[in-house]
Amino acid sequence: MREHAPTIVVVDDDVSVRRGLARLLRSAGYRAETFASAPEFLERGAGDDPACLVLDVRMPGLSGFDLHEVLVGEGLDVPVVFITGHADGPMAVRAVKPDGADILAKPFDGQALLDAVEQALTRAGRGLVRSASS
Repeated sequence: MREHAPTIVVVDDDVSVRRGLARLLRSAGYRAETFASAPEFLERGAGDDPACLVLDVRMPGLSGFDLHEVLVGEGLDVPVVFITGHADGPMAVRAVKPDGADILAKPFDGQALLDAVEQALTRAGRGLVRSASS
């Protein structure tokens, strides 16, 4: 892994999803942090600022959408990829924000997630590979 690899944060209440996504992200050269809930993520305190968030839409308590709204309200501008096992039309519309957030329906192909993360990082100017002029 590169020393300055972007940190991707996964917030999902399913431990197997967290483990699998962390393994996938690390294999692609990213740093990965995982959290079982939105409050757990919010309590993490100081640390590496995440370059991208992968948020489960439906979690007990604060949903992925709720967490995103809290972060935006705090002025944190982090690209997001939403994941869900219950995608529907209104949910997809809600997820498509001006920043172009993606939503992936579970189960999804690992490459689809990596592509969505890379697109989010590229939109935010935080890609894994940076040119010398950045």
